[in-house]
Amino acid sequence: MRLRHIEIFQAIRQTGSVSGAAQLLHVSQPAVTKVLQHAELQLGFPLFLRVRGKLQATPEALELEREVDKVSESLQGVRRLAQSLRREPGHSLRIGATPALALSLLPPAISEWTRRYPELVCELSSAHSRELVQNLLMREIDVALTLQRPDHPGLAAQALAQGVLVALAPRDYWPAAARGTPLALMELAGAPLIGLSSADPLSARLDSYLEAVQPAPRVSIAVQTYSLARAMVESGAGLAVIDPFTALGASTASTEIRPLTPPLPITLYAVTRTSEPPPHTLGSLLDIFSHRAQEQLNRLLQQA
Repeated sequence: MRLRHIEIFQAIRQTGSVSGAAQLLHVSQPAVTKVLQHAELQLGFPLFLRVRGKLQATPEALELEREVDKVSESLQGVRRLAQSLRREPGHSLRIGATPALALSLLPPAISEWTRRYPELVCELSSAHSRELVQNLLMREIDVALTLQRPDHPGLAAQALAQGVLVALAPRDYWPAAARGTPLALMELAGAPLIGLSSADPLSARLDSYLEAVQPAPRVSIAVQTYSLARAMVESGAGLAVIDPFTALGASTASTEIRPLTPPLPITLYAVTRTSEPPPHTLGSLLDIFSHRAQEQLNRLLQQA
């Protein structure tokens, strides 16, 4: 199938008719019919059958649709990349961050940065670490904030701050005398723990860290983001081992934070592409991120 065949095929699937496809693509109905007939002639089987006035895909077309969708996604990626390459350099700075950092670190840091550079446009987005890597490679963002160092030759990671994972529990879960003190790893034995999805890049590290705990923590709920883990703790569903930036956003009226011992280190990275010079204001922004992150980590030490 040619690209034009695919375009017509998807338009008919979306609208259910030749006339609807023509309106969607801003072409004439005869043009749509001609391309459809040409596609079916090349394929050797019909793509649609008319049923009660609507065009319905044949079984062969439904099988074909899976691969067609993949081609369509690739074309959309090409269009996004082309749009990014046309972007005027230096006009805006596009920043992506993991959900945990987007909620805790981005707001105060970006507020300070935009006061310094009021003439520049700032675009913010949130995604998981793997998606941020793809966004960078597709030039859809200029810098990514993540707690996972990417393993890709086209990307460079700069450490901005270092902290440790912490335990977050419903208030009064621990005795009053233990509040603020380091939590020994073995104290998690048999505890109702909110687990991390295996898709989380830190999940394997955490699982390895907890291997020595006997009996193992009871994990009946697994989540994909630290923010959701925090919300589950706030609801009283159990404990969570999460990053300090997310933990600090929890309600002090309903939760308590304790650093773990032995500590499980965590690093905040700023990731950029190695193939091009960074935007001229990026250095200033990373200084702000580093300063704000350290402020939050210091606040955690004061609470502990």
